[in-house]
Amino acid sequence: MNRKIIDLWVGIFVAIGLGALLFLALKVGNLLSINEDRRGYQIEARFDNVGNLKPRAPVKSAGVVVGRVESIRLDDKTFEGIVRLHIYSQYLFPRDTIAAIFTSGLLGEQFVSLEAGGDTVMLKDESKIAKTQSAIQLEKLVSQFMFSKAQDSAPPAPSAGGAATPGAKP
Repeated sequence: MNRKIIDLWVGIFVAIGLGALLFLALKVGNLLSINEDRRGYQIEARFDNVGNLKPRAPVKSAGVVVGRVESIRLDDKTFEGIVRLHIYSQYLFPRDTIAAIFTSGLLGEQFVSLEAGGDTVMLKDESKIAKTQSAIQLEKLVSQFMFSKAQDSAPPAPSAGGAATPGAKP
């Protein structure tokens, strides 16, 4: 083959590779959305801790993406995180739905999970979810585990009153 043709094909493959990397970067960063329903309704949920949740994170129910996180802000009176969710119009949830923040995948992507309740009245635009479960902090769990293990392995405190210990010689 001619040197110019080989250089052309190498350039084409490099351009395709760079395009694929750009696509993956946008997909991982939730900046690329295909077939997203702009119609829908907004709901709010308050969490004690939103963890690493970010705007544009998915909102899922039963593993299906039903919306996106629109914004996250701090309430300066209650010091709770207020998460505004955009739910696609084809999905309706009961008023007693529970919102929880979970982590998925190796990269630790966080998402909001909606667990539908049994109420007959549905959430509508500008509704607020009453029951929420905050993000789990791995550091807090590890420190509690370590503290409880340290408590278990500590030697028992000597008893007061000079009572004889079993197996001790007088």
